[in-house]
Amino acid sequence: MFKGLKPIVYGGREVWPLIEGGKGVAVSNHASSGAWAAAGGIGTVSAVNADSYDPTGKIIPQLYHGRTRRDRHEELIAYAIDGAVEQVKRAFELAGGKGAININVLWEMGGAQRVLHGVLEKTKGMVAGVTCGAGMPYKLSEIAASYNVSYLPIVSSGRAFRALWKRAYSKAAEWLAGVVYEDPWLAGGHNGLSNAEDPQKPENPYPRVKALRETMREGGISDEVPIIMAGGVWHLRDWNDWIDNPELGAIAFQFGTRPLLTQESPIPEEWKARLTQLDEGDVLLHRFSPTGFYSSAIRNPFLRNLEARSERQIAFSLEQAGDHTHQLDVGVKGKNFWVTRNDLLRAREWVGLGFTSALKTPDNTLVFVTDPEKGVIRKDQADCMGCLSQCAFSSWMDSETNSTGRLADPRSFCIQKTLQDIAHGGPVDENLAFAGHSAYRFKQDPFYSNGFVPTVKQLVDRILTGD
Repeated sequence: MFKGLKPIVYGGREVWPLIEGGKGVAVSNHASSGAWAAAGGIGTVSAVNADSYDPTGKIIPQLYHGRTRRDRHEELIAYAIDGAVEQVKRAFELAGGKGAININVLWEMGGAQRVLHGVLEKTKGMVAGVTCGAGMPYKLSEIAASYNVSYLPIVSSGRAFRALWKRAYSKAAEWLAGVVYEDPWLAGGHNGLSNAEDPQKPENPYPRVKALRETMREGGISDEVPIIMAGGVWHLRDWNDWIDNPELGAIAFQFGTRPLLTQESPIPEEWKARLTQLDEGDVLLHRFSPTGFYSSAIRNPFLRNLEARSERQIAFSLEQAGDHTHQLDVGVKGKNFWVTRNDLLRAREWVGLGFTSALKTPDNTLVFVTDPEKGVIRKDQADCMGCLSQCAFSSWMDSETNSTGRLADPRSFCIQKTLQDIAHGGPVDENLAFAGHSAYRFKQDPFYSNGFVPTVKQLVDRILTGD
């Protein structure tokens, strides 16, 4: 047992302070989270478009039949509630009374509050807590407390927690079971980098977590309420000086990337194999997500294509002005766009290479894509089912108008489509493959040598040794 690591009381029983990070759209499912809880930790079922099953045990494909986006959005919420309830029930059974089961939701997912109510209503006594990030989940405490369930907000700074505490959480203080500090430079998936922080300049998490603890103390929160370090957590021995450290108070650890590579992890074999081939720097912190958040994923051809698309971009004005002195004569059939001479030459070059369609962005720029690519972008935008509270790619917004009022952005992508595809066997190179920035350690860690893939129990036992 790694020195200083002690069980904590959570959900009415002793558990290891090791939490499985929730990974959305069918990745953190009952098999992985139930096994994590059975090994004595806190397993996390993702309640973001989780899978449901037919009577034969086959996954039900999430197909949409509604004619309008609003109709499809209602279908999405029904799928989300049914799937998460099914996953929680199965995980709870697998846990066999050990550990604890949390659920994870993204606050910025479409219908987040309705999904949360729907799931907690139908899983009473099974869910110990709700972790929630991607946005400012002010209502989280109120919803969780109404079902006698703990809540664990995900933040990336003390400042964010202070805002949540003052506005809402202080009113339901007794249900705050922990605060997840998710490092915005190290964690996989969506990251909470603020405009004041430089994506290229990672900051040491220690002072940031210390500042978070000081903020919690200002609010009168006990040092026994753990801060859960998430992002970049691999070996506990790397965090030796954090454990039993009076400056930080109680600390627990969240593992998001390591549980991807286990026997119980439901991700396809091709994705598991790719994780073992990554080198340092192969995970990219990027801004292409339609959420508007930064996010971290494997820099595969899917992401490289988005990078290249944004590089084929020029500014325009609708009238001749300033240095916009040349009329664009490619990619825009009969429309008046004025560009610089240099950009005109670049645009002609791109068209010569086959990028023959220019698509307008919300920022008064044009991006150049191939005709087949344009067809895919337009179809994906039209097929939108409102999976986010607001989406830059489709301009959907969960509001009375169902629109952000901005032009749909062709530099982004349909996140629901790609995450569903990769989780259910679609090609890794053609989809968004989320991973934390420590994923390169699979290749270096002797635990995984000779292609060894552990069970969740073997992984948790290994983590408990400090490795």
